Amino acid sequence: MSMSSHLEELRRKHEVLSEKVEEIQRAPGSTDAEITELKKQKLQLKEEIERLTTATA
Repeated sequence: MSMSSHLEELRRKHEVLSEKVEEIQRAPGSTDAEITELKKQKLQLKEEIERLTTATA
């Protein structure tokens, strides 16, 4: 897998998580723990994207 395709996959996963966070925040009965876990995963992806982007620049 090339670096650009790997970055694109990470960006896609980040976007999917963003949509899930928004969906869960609107859903009744969602817990703060669920939202926090998804946001944590989203942040980890963002940090990995930034790390790889700066490493290839």
